[in-house]
Amino acid sequence: MKMDKKFCSVALASTAIVLFLILMLSTTSTATAQNTSSTAKYAYITNSGSTTVSVIDITTNKVTSTINVGQYPYGVAVNPDGTKVYVSKEKSGTISVIDTAKNKVTATVRVGKNPWGVAVNPTGTKVYVANEGSKTVSVIDTASNKVTATVYVGNYPCGIAVNPAGTKVYVANSLDNTVSVIDTSTNKAIATIKVGNLPTGVAVNPAGTRVYVTNEYDVSVIDTSKNKVAARVKVGKYPWGVAVNPAGTKVYVTNYGDGTFSVINTATNKVTATVTVGSYPLGIAFSPDGTKAYVAKETSGAVSVINTATNKVTATVRVGKDPAAFGQFIGSVSVQNPVVPDADFIGSPVSGSSPLKVQFTDKSTGSPTDWKWNFGDGSDLVTEYNPTHTYSKPGTYTVKETVSNAAGKDTEIKTDYITVTEASQTPDADFVGSPVSGSSPLKVQFTDKSTGSPTYWKWNFGDGSDLVTEYNPTHTYSKPGTYTVKETVSNAAGKDTEIKTDYITVTETSQTPDADFVGSPVSGSSP
Repeated sequence: MKMDKKFCSVALASTAIVLFLILMLSTTSTATAQNTSSTAKYAYITNSGSTTVSVIDITTNKVTSTINVGQYPYGVAVNPDGTKVYVSKEKSGTISVIDTAKNKVTATVRVGKNPWGVAVNPTGTKVYVANEGSKTVSVIDTASNKVTATVYVGNYPCGIAVNPAGTKVYVANSLDNTVSVIDTSTNKAIATIKVGNLPTGVAVNPAGTRVYVTNEYDVSVIDTSKNKVAARVKVGKYPWGVAVNPAGTKVYVTNYGDGTFSVINTATNKVTATVTVGSYPLGIAFSPDGTKAYVAKETSGAVSVINTATNKVTATVRVGKDPAAFGQFIGSVSVQNPVVPDADFIGSPVSGSSPLKVQFTDKSTGSPTDWKWNFGDGSDLVTEYNPTHTYSKPGTYTVKETVSNAAGKDTEIKTDYITVTEASQTPDADFVGSPVSGSSPLKVQFTDKSTGSPTYWKWNFGDGSDLVTEYNPTHTYSKPGTYTVKETVSNAAGKDTEIKTDYITVTETSQTPDADFVGSPVSGSSP
């Protein structure tokens, strides 16, 4: 499977070239990360250039066993408790089932044509296989190792992942540039989502709210509540493998074309680090505790071990020829023994005027897989992980969140948690001054008479003095003249201005009289 990935840029030149490239370029990690313990201690690396699977003890980073599975093993999925490993073999159209207690193949299951991606549901009861050559997904019952259903999807299905609740399967259709969504209760494709060019790898976050898909040039982030792409993240050259850490805070993407992996912050959908790991990195998966990531490098015959706290390569493990490790090649364990979750949440903001938009954030512990929200205002129940809700009417509302997983459910009720007040109205500005006339210096008391509950005031007294932001200011006019006064008031809803033209009249200052008189005539005979 060695090749120069720069040829991917001409993949659309003709149908023949596209078919060739997809057959060659469809190796991807489809890790669906879970919150896990450290008891799943082995990584199972498919060596696509030979007939083997290398078993790495992730506590020592040593190969402890090599299992012969047959020609051209590519896809791999370990069941959550690490007891079974499922390996796809493209040429033979079969899945090999490894018993990890014996490190031997105990069954071979015939599926569709050219199987690649493999994924196991959280309970370990079903295995889903993407068959590139037949446009189908095979559903295997793990108790009988029999195919119990065949689901038709898009053109050249490649990467595949199951959500943590086990209710949905996501399949990347490489030649259709789409992702198919399968309902596991009916084994029917219920949605088709347009993503980027030549999608390959698929991973679901632990909450089941986001799906990450590697395309030829970037990563599509799908909002599972809407089945729509919510963001596109530019990473390195020709991204293939993708995995979400157990905490759901980071996504790691292998960039096959430039020998790096990218680290995406899931809160911002921004790349926070790009790290050189070696030539042609392909599959990627996390240790159950999330402290290490393992990257299979196809042409080097090795797996790099990454310290996820520092994003540094801490070890290199030699394996077989052309390691692909296309899938979840380390078990997740904790989903096999879930505990009843403890419900908790916060809302922000918890008060304000209508309409009030509140962001609710789940703070539950115990790894819930299902959420149900009652916002207390008569609206429909919501099953999103971290929903946003808008309260349109004033009132006090009690919010209830119910979370559940395979072990049980719990409810958190916060009484009178959200307070919504009447919406603010734009104020109507008005004022009076007293006195409004007199000789200078004239001291005037201004009184605000505005309605609509203003929260801010600005006064212009018309005499060139500084603006004043007091509620009821006093101002002294020092020079004679006629003055126009302007008041602007505002609140959250808006502002208004009242202008009173020639409102204040100031005259010259009065002076003390200086007595004087004349008489005429001032002399003569009487009378």
